[in-house]
Amino acid sequence: MKKLLVIALAAALSACGIETATTAASAAAIKKQELEQGKKTMQHAQQKIDGAMQQLQQRADSIEK
Repeated sequence: MKKLLVIALAAALSACGIETATTAASAAAIKKQELEQGKKTMQHAQQKIDGAMQQLQQRADSIEK
């Protein structure tokens, strides 16, 4: 009887471990998506900044001439 109880308890605890691992994997996947989205946003902002800087440089060049 004790062996059966120990086996049942071990099975229940291992199921909790699997759920925890699944939750952690899901959280990691979400964080990865957030990081990738942040990188895309940063690249887009950098492109806008570069374009604005080019326009300013062109204006400055045309004023000097």
